[in-house]
Amino acid sequence: MHQTAADNRRNCSLSSQQGVAAAAVPPAILPLNSSELSRQQLPRYDVSSLNSAVANLLERGFAPRFLLEATVSRPQLKKGHLWMTLVDEQASISAVVWASQLQRLSIQPADGDGVVVVGKLNFWVSRANLCVQILDLRPSLSSVLRRFEQVREKLAPEGLFDVERKRPLPATPARIALLTSVPSSALADMLRTARERWPATGILLVPIPVQGNAETQICRALMRVSARALDLGVEVIVLARGGGSREDLAVFDGEELARTIRSTAVPVVCGIGHEDDTTVADLVADYRAATPTAALVALLPDREQVLAGLGLQRRHLSQSVRLRLQAARQSIGGVLERLERLHPRILLRDRQRDLGQAQRLLRALSPQHVLERGFCVVRDCEGGLVRSVAAMNLGQQLKLSLADGEAETTVQRLHPTSPAYSEGGSPLP
Repeated sequence: MHQTAADNRRNCSLSSQQGVAAAAVPPAILPLNSSELSRQQLPRYDVSSLNSAVANLLERGFAPRFLLEATVSRPQLKKGHLWMTLVDEQASISAVVWASQLQRLSIQPADGDGVVVVGKLNFWVSRANLCVQILDLRPSLSSVLRRFEQVREKLAPEGLFDVERKRPLPATPARIALLTSVPSSALADMLRTARERWPATGILLVPIPVQGNAETQICRALMRVSARALDLGVEVIVLARGGGSREDLAVFDGEELARTIRSTAVPVVCGIGHEDDTTVADLVADYRAATPTAALVALLPDREQVLAGLGLQRRHLSQSVRLRLQAARQSIGGVLERLERLHPRILLRDRQRDLGQAQRLLRALSPQHVLERGFCVVRDCEGGLVRSVAAMNLGQQLKLSLADGEAETTVQRLHPTSPAYSEGGSPLP
């Protein structure tokens, strides 16, 4: 009895499933007698039906898409398609990237690269050939970390990571060039942080790809901003990307990007991934922030803290002005007192008082005042003062000056109080 093609495919499918189930347990060795083979009711195939059964089984029983971790071996282009072998320590399988998909890949794998493949199975019924069709491909974590170490070891001897080469950040930048993906949650957080902390700072947004084979585009964007930084008023550049796996951040491990960051005309702040993620760009940047939002926090002052500081300075300034005004008033009061004392009326009064005192003193000390008290001044005929009886002679003409006039007299007798003098006016022997 002959089967139709549909019946044959159905039987092949059922038989293939039975065959797979049977393969799960090692089968017993079957006898070669044809009658017993018939009694066992084993499925019967030709080559085409067997291949079709396998294809149907793969189509129904295997995931339409899957992730595959492997190492690339012997990649080569053939007629625009990229063929390679994916291997691990124990097995290998062929893989292909069709030409239509090749330009969409984020990276171009090289021999020995560790990769994570998004793929599906391709089974060619005509020759029972199994192959992985690669839909997307990204570097594995081991490959990313290996590349990171290679670039770091190459650039470190050149001093690109030295602290001495880090440029200081502006205290309050007038304008920031923000290089990140648009739109993104990281961008929204950064813009909100900028508005809350210091809205006076302008933000120049430069959209860039932040994943995949985008290193050249990021470098071009950096060089454009650096070349026009002075004209645009940009004082600092922020290179930012939100969180993701370490493999997603591999674009920031490139040597070209590191050298571009170091050559910019203004400082560069990197806020890439999470706090635990470190890329080559982080190492070479002038400042490394733990997250994109932290980059804006590091650059912009806190408006509330600045207002609080200004309030404190205002109170200190008011107190200082008050104390200075008080000291000035006291100084002015002293000056006014001195001016009052130096007023011509006061000076004239003081001078008159001083003159009165001087007059009284002169009057008290003047000879006239002494004469008025009953004394007289004795002079000889030549006008010389006679201060002693010893200077007088009997019969000598003398002039007496009294308080109210003068008189002339003749010495008739001498009465010295000292026994050293005689009546003639000569000293005793």
